[in-house]
Amino acid sequence: MERKFPNLSRPIQIGNVYFRNRMFGAPMGGTDITKDCTIGPKTKAFYENRAKGGAATVTVSELVVHPKTEASHMFHLDLQTVDSLASFTYTADAIRRHGAIPSVELSHSGQYAGTYLVDKDKKDSISQWGPSPGTRPDGREVKELTHDLIKEIVESYGEKAALAKKAGFEMVMVHGGHGWLINQFLSPYFNQRTDEYGGSLENRVRFAGEVLDSIRKAVGPGFPIEFRMSGSELFEGGYDLTEGCKIAQLLEDKIDLLHVSAGTYQRGFGITHPSMFLPHGPNVYLAEEIKKHVSIPVATVGALNDPAMMEEIIASGKADVVEMARALLADPELPSKVMTNQDDKIIHCLRCFVCMAERAVTSTRRCTVNPVIGREMDGMEIVPALKKKKVLIAGAGPGGLQAAVTAAKRGHEVILCEKNDEVGGILIGEQAIPFKYEMYQLGVTLGKLAKEEGVDIRLNTTVDKAYAEKEQADVIIVAAGSAPIVPPIKGLNGDNVIIVNDYHHKADQVKESVAVLGGGLAGCEIAIHFAREGKEVSLIEMNGELAPDANIRHRPLMLQEIEKCGIRVYKNHKGMEVTDEGVICQNAEGKEVLIEGRTVICALGQKPRRDVVDELIDCAPIVKTIGDCVKASTITTAVYQGHHAALDI
Repeated sequence: MERKFPNLSRPIQIGNVYFRNRMFGAPMGGTDITKDCTIGPKTKAFYENRAKGGAATVTVSELVVHPKTEASHMFHLDLQTVDSLASFTYTADAIRRHGAIPSVELSHSGQYAGTYLVDKDKKDSISQWGPSPGTRPDGREVKELTHDLIKEIVESYGEKAALAKKAGFEMVMVHGGHGWLINQFLSPYFNQRTDEYGGSLENRVRFAGEVLDSIRKAVGPGFPIEFRMSGSELFEGGYDLTEGCKIAQLLEDKIDLLHVSAGTYQRGFGITHPSMFLPHGPNVYLAEEIKKHVSIPVATVGALNDPAMMEEIIASGKADVVEMARALLADPELPSKVMTNQDDKIIHCLRCFVCMAERAVTSTRRCTVNPVIGREMDGMEIVPALKKKKVLIAGAGPGGLQAAVTAAKRGHEVILCEKNDEVGGILIGEQAIPFKYEMYQLGVTLGKLAKEEGVDIRLNTTVDKAYAEKEQADVIIVAAGSAPIVPPIKGLNGDNVIIVNDYHHKADQVKESVAVLGGGLAGCEIAIHFAREGKEVSLIEMNGELAPDANIRHRPLMLQEIEKCGIRVYKNHKGMEVTDEGVICQNAEGKEVLIEGRTVICALGQKPRRDVVDELIDCAPIVKTIGDCVKASTITTAVYQGHHAALDI
């Protein structure tokens, strides 16, 4: 077979272990961690799901090596806790039986212990330890690690690695980046020690070296040790790429794979986990440069999900391995699709941060485009229906498309009707905004998958009562979506006004000055787009804060981007009238002010198309409603409800 991506598909030997391709599963925290910090059954299924999809390795994250000084609610591994070793053993087995190499990330958060605690007040009872004493940005005291504690922690890395090997893991990853403890020792910003662990670069690297020596002694020769580091901390006071290369050289004889990431967690979340506002693969240059200075294999990571880009990275020698986390949540089968030349069927990660926002808020794991994530054991698998039924779906947005794909896979006769001339629904408009293009691409890909599953897609077709009664379907799924809210503001129907949903049709009509009316998620993102195009942008919001509908990971990065782009923000300003010059608003003091903008974008939210639901509610024995026509919400909600509606038939 001639592979479209031969370099990406080629096996690689690291240590004494062979890996089936160059696509590695980067660490991402599990979905259920028991009160004893063991791996719950959902988490085992979560990792197994990625192994099934063809990744060369699946890395379990994060195993806290020394709970005495790191009391975060993450995974622990010991011989004293009932089911601790067993849970890791079953997880390693679940990964390995599908051909992937099970790996586990050995971690210590240092002064950022407690990051993932849902009970934030509990942090006050946790001691945060670091290389040097100080105070965190949130006011919490950081204690300096003593020599005795350093020795304990070093030994604990070896102990946990030995237990991981005993459990069946065939590689370990040592987390030495992103501002966690090892990185804190490496960093001149965090490490102010004056003993043998501080000062010179050789001294700052000492702790990492001792940790790696401890692990090697525990696991023996040939057992792969992967070291994850930030190629550069990317902030003033931290180490730069030049020093990152030296760190790599000082440690390379102790490791088998160097995993080059970027940034420091608490000083740049959108760098360590690249947001949609950054290009794909923004960290590759770090791995490329470091690879010139070491003789061991180098991995790169960060917003990688395009097989062509990843193939070029390997083929050109910028890195030997590419690692993905979010991309394998969105589509665990991405590696298998690459290996079998089916890259056009990949469901791409949107970089929307739903997965990480849910982790922080509810201690669960969710994915916008993959309804199975976090629910792997909830009966979400697609199985053939006992009785084939005729299913009519009204609306080909993300919810309707997902429902069509799932229903067709179950063997039902599926008719998918869309009133417009293409599928995708509200996602169609995202094609005109470069950093949101993958949302548009989601609709295109789901449409392709639906067609391949035999769905009868009927475009330019409105499902009304007469049409539904004519089709005589057993089940109707109403996925009619939402309509833009256009309040009766004087002038809002003028020629200089563009409804945000219609922007892709009228992009060439936008003038050099733009007033965006509505500071929700859609308004904020399109304002950023215009600012990046060099336009003068004003963002108007009647309430006191922007984008409360954005998740807690995406929102801060979006607000930073708004500030960075120089967008003029007017909060507590209510739109009263639209004129040729802009929007006349009433400010918080009750005064009228003109906010200039030769083009006005109306982004005042969405409302459910309840009229469609009401018309179709009695047109079949079973009528289901999903997505925005129930309540204007998110792609996540629509995809999940669409999948489940089809499973229930």
